Amino acid sequence: MSHSKQQKETKIEHDRENCIGCTSCAAIHPKSWKMNEDGKADFIGEEDNFELDMEAAQSCPVNVIHVIKKDKKLI
Repeated sequence: MSHSKQQKETKIEHDRENCIGCTSCAAIHPKSWKMNEDGKADFIGEEDNFELDMEAAQSCPVNVIHVIKKDKKLI
């Protein structure tokens, strides 16, 4: 199941089902990502930071994080 959350400038989509729990997103952007007890990442989106959102998405080895800005998928 894919989860999404609208932020001020961007929308973050997370295909949590296919997350492998590598922790890179949480390490890069801990105010927006946390690791759950099941070993997968959860998007909590406490901080709207486009640069860190992009870096977290780019760091995902299985490409389950997507950043959308103005209806254009950036990653």
